[in-house]
Amino acid sequence: MEEEIIVSSPGKIIFHGEHAVVYGKIALATSLDVRTHTRLKDRSDRCVVIDLPDIGQHLTWKVDDIMTQFPHTVCNVLEPGPADGQLMKDMADFIGIQSETHDTKNLALLSFLYLLHSISGNIKIPAVHITVISKLPVSAGLGSSAAYSACLAAVLLMRTNLIKPTKDGTWSTDDLDLINKWAFQSEKIIHGNPSGIDNSICTYGGALRFQQGNIEKLNRIPELRILLTDTRIPRSTKKLVDGVKDKLNKYPDIIEPVLSSIEAISKHCQITLEEINSENHADKMYKKLEELIDMNQHHLNVLGVSHPTIEEICRCSEKYGLHSKLTGAGGGGCVFTLIKPGTDGQIVDKLKTDLIQLGFQCWETSVGGHGIFHHQHSHDIPDFNKLHDINV
Repeated sequence: MEEEIIVSSPGKIIFHGEHAVVYGKIALATSLDVRTHTRLKDRSDRCVVIDLPDIGQHLTWKVDDIMTQFPHTVCNVLEPGPADGQLMKDMADFIGIQSETHDTKNLALLSFLYLLHSISGNIKIPAVHITVISKLPVSAGLGSSAAYSACLAAVLLMRTNLIKPTKDGTWSTDDLDLINKWAFQSEKIIHGNPSGIDNSICTYGGALRFQQGNIEKLNRIPELRILLTDTRIPRSTKKLVDGVKDKLNKYPDIIEPVLSSIEAISKHCQITLEEINSENHADKMYKKLEELIDMNQHHLNVLGVSHPTIEEICRCSEKYGLHSKLTGAGGGGCVFTLIKPGTDGQIVDKLKTDLIQLGFQCWETSVGGHGIFHHQHSHDIPDFNKLHDINV
């Protein structure tokens, strides 16, 4: 019987600490329940098909051609390391793209071929059709490539029987670690030198604390409702990071305290999140979260990484008693608005209506939920022909 495997992975947002993290400060990231779904289906025609409709990519290769071109793999499938430079060049030639490309669409294909070849190892490469469909906007700082990478790693590791999901749709810690390691290698192909926080969030879910390359999973973090708004304003992360660096060099005695204050906000937020589930005064804790959001947004404005559209979203939410901040590099991108328990649904609907009328795109969703997930029951499996109509 032909095998079909379906998994999904969340996106991610930076809750607090963006830009300060570049200078060794703490950042907090959480999973975002706007998910990427991936389906693997066996084929009988000895072909491999990769279908990425969201970015307009659809390619078919013959298994025999892949095996002939790349007959051996030297990596340890259980301890993946950096991709070999010559292998990457040869794979780029095989796909028909420039080996030094910075085009995310082409790099997504390159990372897929690398994962397929490397995870299959010395086992014959399976004939499969893989479809990836996502609600995450690309290049918006929401972890779209990491969710893609985690999903590909999971379905390929399952197809080669290297990992096995539990009955509740997740995996053992060792299996999750292996998914994360391969997702990180894929992220390296796509981004060059990623921190590892995006693929970790997309694999494990929940919330993570990140500082100077060290990633710590936070426990007892509640799921939080948010409204996520895409400004639809493109931005250059490099230019924004360089802008903060210029300000720090010009006004070190002003900007360094701002960065330290952002780190203090991250620390207070972590303590508050860990106390919400055990505190009898949840309302008080949510009030603290709102205050921290407001303070961080003001700090980011001082750093020069906000944008008129971001400020407009913050003013709109403030009108309804809600609190917002940018997430990620800023300069456009996305903004999240905290929706604390007990918030009148009509207020959220009015805010969404206002933002949509201003030309923004909104999702009412949650953060801090589960990571990569195996859809093993028929009622859990999304219909890939109708997935874009599903409100994830």
